[in-house]
Amino acid sequence: MTVLDTTIDLDAVTRALRVRLRDDQVRDSLTMCNLYRRDASNMTGRAGIVCFAESTEDVQACVQVAADMGVPFMARGSGTGLAGGAVPPPDAIVISTTKMNKILSVDEVNRIAWVEPGVLNLDLSKQIADLGVHFAPDPSSQQTCSIGGNVANNSGGPHCLADGVTNAHIHGVEVVLPDGSISILGGEEPEPDGLDLRGVFVGSEGMFGVATKICVRLMQNPPDVATMLMDFESVAEGANLVSDIIASGIVPAAVEMMDQLCLIAVEEFIHAGLPVEKAAALLIEVVGPSAGVAADVERICQLASERGVGAIRVAADDAERALLWKGRKSAFGAIANIMPNYYLHDTVVPRHKLAEVLDQIYEIVSRHNLQVLNVFHAGDGNLHPLILFDGSVEGVFERVHAAGREIVKASVNAGGVLSGEHGIGLEKRDLMPLMFTETDLSAQADLRRAFDPQLISNPDKVLPNPATCGEIHSAPEGAWI
Repeated sequence: MTVLDTTIDLDAVTRALRVRLRDDQVRDSLTMCNLYRRDASNMTGRAGIVCFAESTEDVQACVQVAADMGVPFMARGSGTGLAGGAVPPPDAIVISTTKMNKILSVDEVNRIAWVEPGVLNLDLSKQIADLGVHFAPDPSSQQTCSIGGNVANNSGGPHCLADGVTNAHIHGVEVVLPDGSISILGGEEPEPDGLDLRGVFVGSEGMFGVATKICVRLMQNPPDVATMLMDFESVAEGANLVSDIIASGIVPAAVEMMDQLCLIAVEEFIHAGLPVEKAAALLIEVVGPSAGVAADVERICQLASERGVGAIRVAADDAERALLWKGRKSAFGAIANIMPNYYLHDTVVPRHKLAEVLDQIYEIVSRHNLQVLNVFHAGDGNLHPLILFDGSVEGVFERVHAAGREIVKASVNAGGVLSGEHGIGLEKRDLMPLMFTETDLSAQADLRRAFDPQLISNPDKVLPNPATCGEIHSAPEGAWI
């Protein structure tokens, strides 16, 4: 049994919270709860109460009330998640961490910093830039996503090919566990003794508690950087070049691909002179000592010529480099130039299967009479097919969902996985059996219960639960993002 099987007295819960927090921190109006009923996915839930935490003690107070009264709770940062992980269960306490936005300390010698979960990803790197260091994970939403959300989903980003995703950049986490107790998982040492509970917590999508302080690893800024844009007459040639580069022994800082529809949409938005007449373009960045960067650029250009590359554009300065990256990171927003709505997956496939799976994606979407825009982390095979549609068209949602399921299955059948960085959340929860056996899922459920015996911390996410599949539902037509 989960908390969703019980009747919740929201008035009593609100009174209990107002004993522990200020009145202005506890909001239960319909308007406020509606504002927190969704994240950036296409799903909605039903928040019961929204609490604005300002400290670890505030979070602890909220969780203790939830535990004492058997009420589901969920932490929420900026709400930029794309898999429904921050969609509230019915009548849940939503704990907003946006006001917990302080950089608590920076150790420039050991290159670590303690931050609160509401610190925005890009703000962290900006505020420590004078020290010559940065926080490596850089999701496309880095201007608005929070470090706490990055931890919850083990987020990645274009520059995680060489440096690794969030898990590789978190040393320790202060956590309010689901029973209301506080624990430090990991620490300032990179490899503390004992079980790797820090590694278990990062990517747990809020099911194991709420992060209240995070010890992040800081990376040295590279001495030199080169950013290249290469265009191709076919998606397959561009995709195959990615494997050629890695096989040659070069691991770029980033390798991103945009197909023609993406190039068209982005160019209308940023006017950067992108090759809109080409089938695809690769955005490749290499970093390091100047001599090494120059050698890598020369070798990559040679490999590209063997794959029939068209034009090769190397950014002349930081301004041009920033413009090219603005194009890549503006892709999702630029979609509005083509269609009002989109549905996104983030499966991962082996690099050598990129061209094959992309062909399948184009076929699947065409068969369902839809359009697809592909922009993705080609270096690690992390696909981001965006199915474009107009939500006002009758019956389009069924076709969109059907195409999405087929894309996920095609990726898994190619030896891939369900998600690279967005998480499982609600979106792919019921597709978990494509990858995991009943024994696997049972073991994952046992681990969850070890942290949360009551199953009140962001319940019914990630792990399939047929008894509650109908509790959280897709957004009504017209409400999709």
